Amino acid sequence: MAKVIIELKDVAKYYQMGESVVKALDHINIKIEQGDFVAIMGPSGSGKSTSMNLTGSLDYASEGKIYLDGVNIEDLDESELAQIRGKKIGFIFQQFNLIHNLTAKENVMLPMLFQNVHEEKREKRAEELLKLVELGDRMDHYPNQLSGGQQQRVAIARALANDPEVILADEPTGNLDTKTGEMVMKFLNQLNDEGKTIIMVTHNPELAREHSKTIYSIRDGKVEFVEKKIGDKWKRIAQKQTSLNSQMSILS
Repeated sequence: MAKVIIELKDVAKYYQMGESVVKALDHINIKIEQGDFVAIMGPSGSGKSTSMNLTGSLDYASEGKIYLDGVNIEDLDESELAQIRGKKIGFIFQQFNLIHNLTAKENVMLPMLFQNVHEEKREKRAEELLKLVELGDRMDHYPNQLSGGQQQRVAIARALANDPEVILADEPTGNLDTKTGEMVMKFLNQLNDEGKTIIMVTHNPELAREHSKTIYSIRDGKVEFVEKKIGDKWKRIAQKQTSLNSQMSILS
């Protein structure tokens, strides 16, 4: 059985909006296994962005438990969580989230700074990664001097800076043209083939089915269904979410 890297157990997330409580996620269960390519899919407002934040240990649950490499993140203070998250997960955001007054190389070096990597090693690693994403000639350019596709490739290089086990990509092709989007997905597939675990958040079912191996479909804060790719076929899994003891069964 594959190692479980991230697990959400009976997780709910609530937000206080004035006198009302908004239930963004309603007791969901997600299990991310090492080496998988997982798509978390759903329309706008479904709860997929909240599930991304929780899956990436960027937020704490209102109810339930979140485990990162077997450790309950609620047992960690914010500093400890930032350290383990920085080592285990690399993030690729739809809006790129590059620091605009830093060069491409400096952006890629930044996550390593928080892991106390020596400056010389940070610089060498950043240069290697930018060459890997075919931006060796753009290292000293600032984000506003790069195209959208180039900025996304810098974001990919930055996500790989600390050699994490998991890459979490939020709508990685959302702001890109078709050709550049295909290039980015090809690179994510290559990383998955090399053993990296990929979690992709998307509203696009075609993208999810073309590239992932497991799909969690989120709707109205619940996991509507789970699909696993077995050979060339997809098998839908029924998942009851009323309790942690709910059973999952393959539907024929």
